[in-house]
This record gives sequence, C-alpha cells and structure tokens, in this order.
Amino acid sequence: MTIQWFPGHMTRARRQIQDKLKLIDLAIELLDARIPLSSRNPMIDEILMNKPRLVLLNKSDLADPEITRQWVAYFAEQGLKALPIDAAQGNPSKEILNRSRELLSDKIEAQLRKGIKPRAIRALIVGIPNVGKSTLINKMAGRKIAATGDRPGVTKGQQWIKVGTEMELLDTPGILWPKFEDQRVGMRLAATGAIKEEILHPEEIALFAMRYIAKKYGDSLKERFGIAEVPQDTEDNEKVVQLIEDIGRKRGALMSGGRVDLEKASLTILRELRAGKLGRVSLEDPAMLAAEAEEAVPQG
Repeated sequence: MTIQWFPGHMTRARRQIQDKLKLIDLAIELLDARIPLSSRNPMIDEILMNKPRLVLLNKSDLADPEITRQWVAYFAEQGLKALPIDAAQGNPSKEILNRSRELLSDKIEAQLRKGIKPRAIRALIVGIPNVGKSTLINKMAGRKIAATGDRPGVTKGQQWIKVGTEMELLDTPGILWPKFEDQRVGMRLAATGAIKEEILHPEEIALFAMRYIAKKYGDSLKERFGIAEVPQDTEDNEKVVQLIEDIGRKRGALMSGGRVDLEKASLTILRELRAGKLGRVSLEDPAMLAAEAEEAVPQG
C-alpha cells in the first residue's frame, strides 16, 4: 500500500506560510514525540529558510521517556533546541516563552541597547495534521480559539493569536508532503493517527506497528491483553498476524463461526496505541532511523 495524502488546502498553506515569513521572529515546529522524524515535514527547512526554530516534542506523555531523551540529544546535535511537552494535560507556555527569548536573545539585546522596547514575539507554529497545534494554542492563549479534533485536517486557515502581552502566534493548517519516498514514514504517521483513517487499510497499519511494538514492548502487550506469548521473530508476518488474532479473540472481535475479524482487531490495536493504553510507546528512535537512512531505497 502506497500512502499519499495532500489535500488542496495544504498546498495553499505552504504558500501562505512563505508569504508571512517576513513578519515572523521565529518558528515553533511541533512534532509527535512518538515519531519525531517521521512527523517532521522534510520540506520544512526549505519552507522556513533560516528562521530561528524551537522544536516541541508533543504527546511526550505517550512516548517512551528514554527514547524521548535520545531525541532531545539528537536535535541538540543538529543545533536545534527540543522541548518535550504534553499540550493536552499541561500548559508549557512559560517554558516556550523562555526558550523563545533565548533563541532571540541577540535581537532582543540589540533592541534594548538602542533604547527600543522589544515588541511581542511573533511566532509561526507549524506541524503536520493531528500533532496537537490547536490544543497547544488554546492552552497558551488561555481560551478556546483554535478548533481541535482527534483527526487530521481540522485547521483550514491562518489566524493570529495573542498569548498574553509577550507573544503572538500564527496558526497554520497541518502540512503533509505530496509523497512519502519511504513508505515506513507513511506507516508510522498512519499508526499514530496523522493520516485520515478512511483512506487506509487498518490490517496493514496494525501489522506494521505490531512488528515494532512486539519486539520493543512485548511485556506491555502481555499485560494489556492478557496473552501468554509474544513472538520474538517479528520479521515473520504470519507470527505477527497470529498475535493480532490472539488480541482480537481477547477483545471479542469475532465473526460467525468464531473466526477473528482481523479488521476489527486491527482497529482496536491502533486506537489503544493512539490513546496510550499500550503504555508509553515510541515507534522510532535515532539509531533505527540512522540505519534506515543508510539502506533507504525509494519506494512507491
């Protein structure tokens, strides 16, 4: 299955972002802490050019904390400040503002030396669909301004939002890219809910996700679903499908004759993964991505 999803409003959003750059002091790039690189638009460097950037690893409460620490170190090596956050439960406004001031310290100090009172920081907030931009903006603004929803494609336009007197945020629609050269990226995005479920085959997505989860988080699966065994050889698709069927039986995803409804079982797994009910699970780590980059062969 080749995963592609690039609605027309995303093309417009990219053009609108580039038109607004001259008004922006810095960009806030929101990523999914469970899949930081897969949830990072590869066009973002080209779109933002050389604007200062703060990386936020959202949904960190759902991600493996040790792997999140590895990602913070990874971004530091790239010269980027990365801050793990949980926009749904917490309010990281103060820390975001402090980090933003650090990134703009030279500009702010130069204004102060000239006797100019620095104006509110103007920040552009960007990220792929369903990464939590609207939730974060509402928390920072202290009121519901941006539309939210646990599905991609909720934000359709741009709007300026005041965060107290010290920051103004420009919200933008989530932008995916026209084609995923490595389909594993598309699969990870699908597993975490960044791509509309209606265009996908849940059995394929669950099989992909479970190959990784069974290998890294087998004990969590045993505890969650009450199953005795998790396959060690996750490269064997038949064994992973059997695991999905075992979970389906535990969840009552059965058809006539007692056969497992594989689609229903797969949807159950994906929804529990996205809700954090399988534990704190990350679907990629820096070492794994480095290995994939070395062997990368364009697909699709």
